[in-house]
Amino acid sequence: MNVVILAAGQGKRMHSDRPKVLQALAGKPLLEHVLDSARALQPARICVVIGHGGEQVRAALDAPDICWVTQAPQLGTGHAVLQVVPQLDPALPTLVLYGDVPLTRVATLRRLLTEARGSALALLTAQLDNPHGYGRIVRSEGNIRRIVEEKDADDAERAIREINTGILVAPTDSLARWLPKLGKHNAQGEYYLTDIVALAVADSLPVRSAQPEDAWETEGVNSMAQLAALERIHQRAQAEKLLALGVRLADPARLDVRGELVCGRDVFIDIDCVFEGRVELADGVEIGPHCVLKNSTVGPGSRIAAFSHIDSAVIGAACVIGPYARLRPGATLGAEVHIGNFVEVKNSRIADHSKANHLAYLGDATIGQRVNIGAGTITCNYDGANKHRTVIEDDAFIGSDTQLVAPVTVGRGATLGAGTTLTRDAPPEQLTVSRAKQLSVADWKRPIKLKK
Repeated sequence: MNVVILAAGQGKRMHSDRPKVLQALAGKPLLEHVLDSARALQPARICVVIGHGGEQVRAALDAPDICWVTQAPQLGTGHAVLQVVPQLDPALPTLVLYGDVPLTRVATLRRLLTEARGSALALLTAQLDNPHGYGRIVRSEGNIRRIVEEKDADDAERAIREINTGILVAPTDSLARWLPKLGKHNAQGEYYLTDIVALAVADSLPVRSAQPEDAWETEGVNSMAQLAALERIHQRAQAEKLLALGVRLADPARLDVRGELVCGRDVFIDIDCVFEGRVELADGVEIGPHCVLKNSTVGPGSRIAAFSHIDSAVIGAACVIGPYARLRPGATLGAEVHIGNFVEVKNSRIADHSKANHLAYLGDATIGQRVNIGAGTITCNYDGANKHRTVIEDDAFIGSDTQLVAPVTVGRGATLGAGTTLTRDAPPEQLTVSRAKQLSVADWKRPIKLKK
């Protein structure tokens, strides 16, 4: 099929300088959600119609599989699709989607495509308790005859609860014939794509419909309030999927999945956690409250305590992280590693059973097994121009308040005394200490504040 995505709207009610279709839902632009759904259908061609802020939209989401078409001026949905017709394969049907309707399920679109077989026009419709603001589906003897926009509807038509979502599939050769016939004799003074229904009926073409499983699949975004409401709907749907898979959530209403979250068995997630990109939690993982995990893997049985931030890290089995820990990109932990409060790890490998329990910075380091990192330890990895690596071999003990000035190596089984500033390699199995001599001054007096 061809896919056309209409994304030219300005979104005045958003009161934002960002184009409406670039507003974020679940961590990515509205239009990107629609593109993802379109790509899942494996279409022959994807065309996106842009207008207001079009260059920003294209710069943000440009890809080789997208044909961009500019609509200027914006004269309605029918006019928008007309701009794209020369880019479409006339032998294939065309699916029309909207860049500000982000949550339509792929399964729903497949049902709609099934209804369009045999050169039929297929509309995605929905039954709403309150259809205010939507075009109504007008039927006769059960058959769709036309669509009337609310501003053009009479009282009887406004009472109809079946609404047009705007999403449709049409034979492309018929579209090319119908669109130039559209008029703009309506309250908006625009060319409505919905008017092709009457033209299809006049051509004796079948007009069929499909319905979504949930009405929210067809909801669009025209204001920040609507965007916030759809965010919560989406997150609740994500939570329900996790619950169905056996994940235990402390509060399903206080979870944000902004990407893909893959969970094993007996996973527990506490309140107000955020998951970005692709995150994998193995069996028995526990995530404490207020944690943020992004593009990371957590091994079986590991526990991440409250307020920890994990970004592009790999955590092994049975690790204990946090609270208030930060793992930055390139952090790779072995099994049973402890990273405690206010410890930051960046671009470092920490082998099994090693610990850094308090107030440390470990950057560009290779740390062996059973290493103890004392409180206040930092790897001085940056000389102002280049990064350098610190190597700490197995069974080393690093005393508190130690600075390791890279490049430097601490040998196997070595001990660094508290307060050491290490600028040369520390030999294995020895104590290395670097301190100023302690001195006490007997007749020293503490300064006192002078009175004015």
